[in-house]
Amino acid sequence: MGDNVGMLALLTAFVALQGANTLTEAEVKAGWRLLFDGQTTKGWRNFRSDKIRSGWVVKDGVLTCADPLNAGDIVTTEQFDWFEMTVDVNLSRAGNSGIMFHVADSGDATWHSGPEIQLYDDPGTGTPQKLGWLYELYPSTVDTAKPAGQWNTLRILVTPQKCETYVNGTKYYEYVLDSEDFKSRLAKSKFAGMPNFAKVHKGAIAIQGDHGVVSFRNIKIRPIKG
Repeated sequence: MGDNVGMLALLTAFVALQGANTLTEAEVKAGWRLLFDGQTTKGWRNFRSDKIRSGWVVKDGVLTCADPLNAGDIVTTEQFDWFEMTVDVNLSRAGNSGIMFHVADSGDATWHSGPEIQLYDDPGTGTPQKLGWLYELYPSTVDTAKPAGQWNTLRILVTPQKCETYVNGTKYYEYVLDSEDFKSRLAKSKFAGMPNFAKVHKGAIAIQGDHGVVSFRNIKIRPIKG
């Protein structure tokens, strides 16, 4: 019985991998594109660099920050303003990362300009930030995150009218960039003194790579006209 269960789990994982990092015909027609081809780091570079460090590894259709001490944040070579994005994320125990948008090369770090969707495996230590939250700005009253070692799917919508974040199909929150509510929360955060934070409405997508081991697949984006 146990062997059968194990074989079924391996078969399920294999089938899921076979369909990873591809677009359906319907997705192509809808304007979706891959930000990760499943084989290389093409389209990505380290922040304020034209290369990518060896701590980022591509294996078996998965992009992994395997060595956080030699990885650093990576950004897309292309810039985006308004978009819908989906991505699968797999965190190690207590793994910590983030996805940022509208990231500019100005400043000393990606998070000096780009708002961050937190990626974090909460080990139960009472951290004030959880997976899917907009770091220091918008928390969620629901929690549908799966534990370390399992894939979580995030959907991120960024438009002038409304921004939303979903985790495993559940909506976490919504907000409007430059709204009074957003400005009020920003003024109370550690980003308040950063002149370019959330001010650049076109920039790179960034992935944080210096806090823990984390893997990504199915990184897809659909640009939206504002």
